Amino acid sequence: MVVGVLQLDLRLYGPQSLKQKRSVIQKLLARCRNRFPASCAEVGYQDLWQRTLLGFAIVSSSEQLLAPILSRIEDELLASGEVDLINANIEFIHY
Repeated sequence: MVVGVLQLDLRLYGPQSLKQKRSVIQKLLARCRNRFPASCAEVGYQDLWQRTLLGFAIVSSSEQLLAPILSRIEDELLASGEVDLINANIEFIHY
């Protein structure tokens, strides 16, 4: 069993308040939940309205199955046009 973990540090340009940021983040996370077999949540920078840290996790039998999915999640968020990537970190945990 392999757990794939993706952390995305993102800059948001649209929100002018924390309420608007939550709306944007919820929309992005809902899109990812609907399109990919991943668990996801905002895991950092919750008090900043122009930055967020999103976490994604997927369980599979091999890294070769997980890597393309995690890459597509990153591409999907960047294609939305609402965020810019500051940093991305992918980790595979083997059990």
